[in-house]
Amino acid sequence: MQFRQQALSKLQSPEEIDLPVRFARPQGWLVLTVTVLFVIAGSVWAVTGTVSSTLNAPGILTHGQGSYVLQSPVAGQVTAVLAEEGKRVAAHTPVLRVRTAQGTTVVRTLAAGRLTTMVATIGSVVTTGADVASVERIARTEDPLTATLYVPADSGATVPVGASVDLTVQSVPTQQYGVLRGRVKAVGRTAQSRQRISTFLGSSQLGEEFSQHGQPVAVLVQLDAAPHSKSGYAWSTSDGPPYAVDSMTPASGAVHLAAQHPIDWLLP
Repeated sequence: MQFRQQALSKLQSPEEIDLPVRFARPQGWLVLTVTVLFVIAGSVWAVTGTVSSTLNAPGILTHGQGSYVLQSPVAGQVTAVLAEEGKRVAAHTPVLRVRTAQGTTVVRTLAAGRLTTMVATIGSVVTTGADVASVERIARTEDPLTATLYVPADSGATVPVGASVDLTVQSVPTQQYGVLRGRVKAVGRTAQSRQRISTFLGSSQLGEEFSQHGQPVAVLVQLDAAPHSKSGYAWSTSDGPPYAVDSMTPASGAVHLAAQHPIDWLLP
């Protein structure tokens, strides 16, 4: 009965239109204002601001003309090594002397280049067709170095020609001499198989390393020249290392992709 009487009393009483209405407190208005300002600022940044991203990929310094594997044309025992690893060699330069049952055979280079790897040693026994050395093709001594990066195939389309690249060279301490500068010169259109990479670099080990996560695309990076530096190339520090860098040196590259507006991520 008590609740019923209260309800009837409420119905019989006039509307309390003369009571003041309490709006939001000042603290509430402050929170609302700050929230609106943040939304406006975020919207402006999303439209006018830019965000840069990088794509990291493994690679190697080369002269961009590939390498070839020198194979023994005969079976026998190596009696002499006639060329030094790391040195430039002309076409048809003697590399090994192999003693066979029919006599002595000299193994020679096929084309001019730099002897990057010598597999055979004095006293070792080789079979016909066995790999004995790797030679990087170099047409002229003044040919500049380039870098070849192996980028995942699904990311190759995001790499623009002309993009700046920072290269961390394995033989150069980064904290002391910085990174090597360059720009994307060309992006491969087809994925590279392990065999194709091995053939180009003259190393099955490198072919396996660069294709372990699937078939990549090759990105050719042209190094920025700096004649005043010891290496002949531009670095993030003023002078770079006080020595030259060699081809077939492993490197990792950070490709600076085109800047995007944050709103582009939300639009299809």
